[in-house]
Amino acid sequence: MTTALITGSTAGIGAAFARRLAADGHDLVLVARNTARLHEQATELHDRHGIEAEVLTADLSGDKGIETVAARLGDRKNPVDLLVNNAGFGNKGRYLEVSMADELTMLKVHCEAVLRLTSAAAEAMRERGRGGVVNVASVAAFVPRGTYGASKAWVVQFTQGAARDLAGSGVRLMALCPGFVRTEFHQRAGMGTDNIPGWMWLDADKLVAAALADLARGKSLSVPDPRYKALMGLVKVAPRGLLGGVSARTGRKYGPQ
Repeated sequence: MTTALITGSTAGIGAAFARRLAADGHDLVLVARNTARLHEQATELHDRHGIEAEVLTADLSGDKGIETVAARLGDRKNPVDLLVNNAGFGNKGRYLEVSMADELTMLKVHCEAVLRLTSAAAEAMRERGRGGVVNVASVAAFVPRGTYGASKAWVVQFTQGAARDLAGSGVRLMALCPGFVRTEFHQRAGMGTDNIPGWMWLDADKLVAAALADLARGKSLSVPDPRYKALMGLVKVAPRGLLGGVSARTGRKYGPQ
């Protein structure tokens, strides 16, 4: 029996990872800010799948929360075999419309927490010669679109670079880059989604299944849907200036309303 730790586990992609990993027989460490929701989730997964689900309340926008989770990842007596860094959020508004405090909080959660938690997990995993880390980024990482996209671009670059450095150690690292997924993400950020075409939406459970398959294949980058793979192929060949203009217009059309 192996153990997986999932940040942001109570909703969206994190909850989909929890459901799938529990169904596959993995014990879980569930991490989020809402203790009541965590206990409800842990009870449901334990009763349905017979796995052990540990609850860890932590706010990754602060040092205390990051240190709490890092300490659990470094516990050699109760090792974590898979880390899913999923916690994240979006800010409503363009650059200079969002407060500096909110921008810095995003970088704390998307970048600093991912760095510190990945490092804590990878160090313990390297000692054992096995383990995996999935850092949830976004296809927004590949287009010039504000602080959110920039923070996710950092996640991709960091993860792929760390994966190369740890090659041969038994520790696998992968950046997961989904597109639009039907979760609470946009609602929490106050973003309208009515204008987003139906074909652009992904199912969280199918997304997780594809991501875990990519991790098992040893990929360091996962864009788990043919539609978004095709879009990313176009992004690679599009002129940077044109891409920036298209990205800005798309953000106004499909972003915060």
